[in-house]
Amino acid sequence: MDNNKKQSASGKAAADSKKRKEAPLNQNQQGKESRPPARPQKRVKFQDARNIRSQPSDAALDDGKLDLQKFLNAREFEIKALETSMRKCKSANATRVFQQVPREMRRRTASHNAKRVPKRLRDRAKREMIEDNTPTVEARKRRPRTTRARIRAENAKRLEKLAAKKRKRALQNEAGGENKDEPGKTTIQTRAPRPKIRRDTLNEPPKPKSKFKKRQINKTWLPTHLWHAKRATMTESTKPLWRFAIPLTPTQKCYRPTHRASGQKGTVFWDTSYMSTVRLYGAAGGIEQVLKALGLVQESLWGNRGRKWRSGTRTWSGMVSRRQRNSRRDIGPATILWNPIPTAETAAPESNTTELKKTQRQILIRTHPSCFLELFDELVKLAKLQTPQVHIEDLRFEIGSIELTGPGSTETLLAVLQPYHTEERHGQVFSSLVGVTNPASLPKNAVLGFSIKDPRLSYPPKRVDTASKVSDSALLDTLTQWPVEEQVKPYGLFDRDVRFKASSLPPQKSINRRKGASIPGQEMQVTAADPPIPVIAFASRPAAGGQAQGTWTLLAPWKCILPIWYSIVHYPLSTGGNPRLGGLNEQRQIAFEQGTAWFPGDFLGTNAGVVWEMEQRAQRKKAWDRRPKGRRIEWASLDLGAGRKGEIGDGLACDFEHLFGLPTDPSPSSSEDQSTSDVDPNAMDLQPGEEAEAAAKLGKVHKNTVPSLTTIEQMKKTEFQALISSVDSGRPPPRSIISVNITFVTRGVANACARIYRLPSRPSATTTVPSSEAEVPATDPVAAGMGSLPADLRDQWLQKLPGNKSGSRSTKVTTAHAAPHMPRDVGQGTRKQLMAKSLLSGDPLPYPRPTANQTDIGGGHPLCPGEEDLIGFVTAGAYSLSEGKGTAVGAISAEKAFDTVKESGTKEGRLCIVRNAGENVGWLARWELV
Repeated sequence: MDNNKKQSASGKAAADSKKRKEAPLNQNQQGKESRPPARPQKRVKFQDARNIRSQPSDAALDDGKLDLQKFLNAREFEIKALETSMRKCKSANATRVFQQVPREMRRRTASHNAKRVPKRLRDRAKREMIEDNTPTVEARKRRPRTTRARIRAENAKRLEKLAAKKRKRALQNEAGGENKDEPGKTTIQTRAPRPKIRRDTLNEPPKPKSKFKKRQINKTWLPTHLWHAKRATMTESTKPLWRFAIPLTPTQKCYRPTHRASGQKGTVFWDTSYMSTVRLYGAAGGIEQVLKALGLVQESLWGNRGRKWRSGTRTWSGMVSRRQRNSRRDIGPATILWNPIPTAETAAPESNTTELKKTQRQILIRTHPSCFLELFDELVKLAKLQTPQVHIEDLRFEIGSIELTGPGSTETLLAVLQPYHTEERHGQVFSSLVGVTNPASLPKNAVLGFSIKDPRLSYPPKRVDTASKVSDSALLDTLTQWPVEEQVKPYGLFDRDVRFKASSLPPQKSINRRKGASIPGQEMQVTAADPPIPVIAFASRPAAGGQAQGTWTLLAPWKCILPIWYSIVHYPLSTGGNPRLGGLNEQRQIAFEQGTAWFPGDFLGTNAGVVWEMEQRAQRKKAWDRRPKGRRIEWASLDLGAGRKGEIGDGLACDFEHLFGLPTDPSPSSSEDQSTSDVDPNAMDLQPGEEAEAAAKLGKVHKNTVPSLTTIEQMKKTEFQALISSVDSGRPPPRSIISVNITFVTRGVANACARIYRLPSRPSATTTVPSSEAEVPATDPVAAGMGSLPADLRDQWLQKLPGNKSGSRSTKVTTAHAAPHMPRDVGQGTRKQLMAKSLLSGDPLPYPRPTANQTDIGGGHPLCPGEEDLIGFVTAGAYSLSEGKGTAVGAISAEKAFDTVKESGTKEGRLCIVRNAGENVGWLARWELV
């Protein structure tokens, strides 16, 4: 044994001599108990684990003879050293399960909860917890400590017994279908009832399951709600958005990944089943009159150019409006799709216009839920005026939708949507789109309607071979010719019976049984129990144009959304990874990066936009009140320079009431205590936002709506451009706004509620601007007195342009009076001479010395213009990852923008100054119409 110890010590000494020596300590580190770096420690740990100690064979020889005991001891030592090295290597290089999943899937509690990691790693996580003796707590064995927990535990037991009875009853029914009261007789099996669809009336949401009924009293769940609830931040249970429980954003950090997936690599998808769908059917002439009353009066829609739209192979997207008094007010965005008529009827001569107008047609109108009630009431009113009458059906809970955007969106849909009938022309065209990386490359507003197989039959979806299926020339021919007008048939999604049959899908258990009975790896065949699922897919281009990614919108029956959703979630993209989940915030982010306005947040000229703005004001006010007084902005003490104190208008709002001089009404927070006796008792189930919408539609004043904001009109881009280009065409309406996209010229990032100014006007001819070269004060004491702005303020802002190399006036003055650079080895007399020379050279400083922020901000930044130059507010702003600089979306006064462009021209007229609320520094930017 002593010999073994000596040998092991000698082996350890030999191994230590081979280790890399540590670097000598610095003088600053000597004498301190500094911890050695982590990387050398880890290297030494790995080297020690991989180093297997051994003994030379000469130790077992004694005068040339083999000593058997020494030989066995040496081999025993080597075997133990090998086992020790294997054990150390395993422990040194081992990582926990929760460290091997992607970063966005990690959780702090994963080290003691195996359910926090994916299913494929849970067994290993449980094994690691047992080896490490990690303390765990099982929820079912935890005793309730509070009264609420005890009540929940009792309810859970009661529900479990109820479920057991239900399962037992279902097994008895499957066994023979015998009547429980009379065992000898068999019960009659009836089909499931079709959901009721009322005509010209709002429909009720689907009845939820009994265990989820209490959670959906004041809201409706999306088809994918249970999937979203575990992976996304949802709206508050007591404060639903537009009467739906909507996912706001994924729980994982996804701002930059969403930017990459939507424009560079991958795809982002949303469950947009909360979008409202209305079916309008009747005589073609009556439908045409209804659409024209909604603002669709363009000649391109009803002439020869709109033939494809009226035939059902294109969609129309835009703003619909309603007439009020002597003007029109926008309702919201809508997408309108006609149901095609059979080819035989289409081939009839078009000269007989009367017969065509009597033809029975159908259209789908898809709109935003925030303006649905307003649009539905307007449609009902217009439909009753037609002869013969046109009828309306509320299909909000009959048709769901999924939206996808990004380079991999087409590839994902091709893998999930497999045509049911191979002879369908639209299905053939859709299958030939392999290789399309941007939906915007398809013909504008292209529509494809066909039937697909149940996605569960081919789950999990297989990766699409994007290289060998379709050649580039064939794909180019398909995109240019787009042969979908041939053999066009009515879309099955318009038919109520087809939607009901598609919703009666076989249960998942039967699908699993069929998969278990089939050969592994073999694709399941369609049987008579698998009904075709009617879908409509249409591609849309972004309003900004350019090379931005388009969007696929998939319409399908409400109950068929979930099977399609699961296949999209688990599709392996050819570029790697899976499609990314998006929420409401990601929708707004992508619209912001594309430079387009997002409804309803950026449309303050609509009732839905007014309701959204009022809700945002209440949230900002609540957050401002929560902050301590020392950490919140005091709006009255804000110094804007030149003796101006206080914020312009309400700093927590896009205060168009102040801009247009409208009467200020009480805010939502202060009006909550008012009496609610004027509210209709039959509308108790409405949310505050919907009550405000309904009150605005009826012309009444609601407690949560500012009436003065409803007088603002939203002006369209084409109308404003027509006014600018024409010579004598009048002026914009007095209280009209236009949506603009703002890009900062150099620096600057805008936030919501930021103020937008136009450039200050030049001084009149009678005013003399002082020269900087004259031997008089550079700043006119009269022009730059207390409460007045510098006369050359416009020139100071124009000098901020990148092309202007000359610095601002204030910078010149500061540089002229700067202290000179003193040489090192000079005497006191020379220093005095240089100092006197610097004081006498250049322009003299003004006397008395101006106060802080009197002529500029911080000694070199121009002052913001006055309140008379305020033209609008920012509704959304941030640093744009697509532009690499700060951008914003806002609304400005159409009148002031019109006057500025007419006076200063397009180049200088589109320059603006953006200042965040609560700040006194503005930044030069340029606005463009959206």
